[in-house]
Amino acid sequence: MTKIKSVCVYCGAAPGADAIYMETAVELGRLFAAEGIRLIYGGGGVGLMGATARACAEAGGMVTGIIPDFLIGKEQAFEHAHELIVTRDMHERKRLMFERADAFIALPGGIGTLEELIEQLTWVQLNRHSKPVMALNVAGFWDPLLTLLDHMQSTGFVNVARPVKLLVAHNVRTVLPKLNAAVAPLSPMDLHGDAEERVLDRM
Repeated sequence: MTKIKSVCVYCGAAPGADAIYMETAVELGRLFAAEGIRLIYGGGGVGLMGATARACAEAGGMVTGIIPDFLIGKEQAFEHAHELIVTRDMHERKRLMFERADAFIALPGGIGTLEELIEQLTWVQLNRHSKPVMALNVAGFWDPLLTLLDHMQSTGFVNVARPVKLLVAHNVRTVLPKLNAAVAPLSPMDLHGDAEERVLDRM
């Protein structure tokens, strides 16, 4: 039975207006450390991304940060990642994040977080990969997006026979059970085989 070994987390470079966002980021980082899950993330040391990575590293977890060179100063590249990869641009960053992750989670964030989440949902919708994609819906942060996705389906722009495959967790303790249930029927090749190579060729 396939199990999750690494998770890419998309999240804001800001802390957000509600303390629960930071609390959840810290809790998620600690969970990954406790469960031996490698954190793959955008490499910054600020906001929710910095909180997630710091919590994971300080709890003895494995952290891979991937950051484009032009963001090293702006996002204060996280110095305690076990592996910090500096890329030439955003495209290379996203390619490596995809390649190294078994699954994707979006915490609260801004336009960049939304773009990364939607890109992965698009690839799944087009049958380009089978890795699970999840929104961690802290305090209902992602409710407007979930409403929009329902609206897209009800107005005929998302085929009801092929609904958007977005997993939703409302708290950290349900994250790994849902992700592992999603990958359990898959083989390792489904996650990191020929299908992944085809996606990488098109990114």
